[in-house]
Amino acid sequence: MSPDPADPAARNPLLVPVTGIFILLLIHALIFASDFLIPVTSAILGYFILNAPRRALGRIGIPSPVAAAIFTILIGAVLTVGAIALSEPLTAFVTDIPSLIDKVLLTLRGPDGPLELVNRAAEATDKVITETSGPAPMKVQVVGSGGLATSVASVAPGMMSQVVFAVFLLFFLVASGDLFIQKAVQVVDRFQDKRTTLMTIRTIEARLGNYLGAITLINIALGVAIGAFMWIWGVPSPWLLGMMATFLNFVPFVGAVVGSLVAGVVAFVAFGDLWAALGVLGTYYAITALEGQLLTPALVGQRLRLNVTMVFLSVAFFAWIWSVMGMVVAVPSLIVVKVVCDAVPRFRKVGLFLGDAEGFVPEAAKPDTAAAIPPNAG
Repeated sequence: MSPDPADPAARNPLLVPVTGIFILLLIHALIFASDFLIPVTSAILGYFILNAPRRALGRIGIPSPVAAAIFTILIGAVLTVGAIALSEPLTAFVTDIPSLIDKVLLTLRGPDGPLELVNRAAEATDKVITETSGPAPMKVQVVGSGGLATSVASVAPGMMSQVVFAVFLLFFLVASGDLFIQKAVQVVDRFQDKRTTLMTIRTIEARLGNYLGAITLINIALGVAIGAFMWIWGVPSPWLLGMMATFLNFVPFVGAVVGSLVAGVVAFVAFGDLWAALGVLGTYYAITALEGQLLTPALVGQRLRLNVTMVFLSVAFFAWIWSVMGMVVAVPSLIVVKVVCDAVPRFRKVGLFLGDAEGFVPEAAKPDTAAAIPPNAG
């Protein structure tokens, strides 16, 4: 059967391999330039989110540079207060992790521990092997120069510089007002395309704002609930675990698992009882599961309409290329990609694939894009 002449790949046989090479090079570039792209991506997403409140302040006479300064001060204050509040307990927790692990292993391998039979079987096997093959060769063990605390200390300056860069870039973006939006509309030739471009930007702003606002309120409520239940269990530093849950829940899927494991380990060390630790772990995970299955879909899911599998894959992909910060920006980035694909006819099928089973969901109220085009956009 002869190839379809309307197929672009049939007209240009190099299209597929060149596209594959481009994708591989793009992924490599994202990894190589991660130190620069992570704060830039975070600042651009923050710019989309803060545009609506900036315009609200502008309607009451506050210019964009002043609004940008207000937002920057608020963000800096939140980051500073959070760092001060969490620095001492988190430093102590990170420092004590090796001793916590040793205590867990000692309990599990003790005379009444569940691993005692395994240890005895391993010792008996080693004894038989030694008697059969003679004395074992001398073991050489290389001891590392630092532990987890040293690793965290080495990573912290780089993360701090990225945060500072992102905050300053966000200030300049917000202070510019609608300049970049006007430029994006101006570079498009046809008026209909100008309308589509502006409507796409407005949709991105609305969806990111709705997502972050709802997720922030949900995560704060989740942190309070987990802190209260940890206090009922008698776990040490229950409100620290609640604050940890608030921040970890910004990372889909992984945050709940990591938080549950940390809470279980802390409870095991505090109580010395495996079943109590499992109870704390189960309580933590049950609360996050209840939030993830009921509260978040009810408040956020109806607006986002994202394919859950694609959300998971995007979190895994961004975690691979950009580590922890990648997991934080994964869902907002997927929202932007989904909106853009829905707006561009060539990529509309990709947008449909990224959506859930309901397909495209029209906005409840679309803005009058003709009237909403910024000045000097034409």
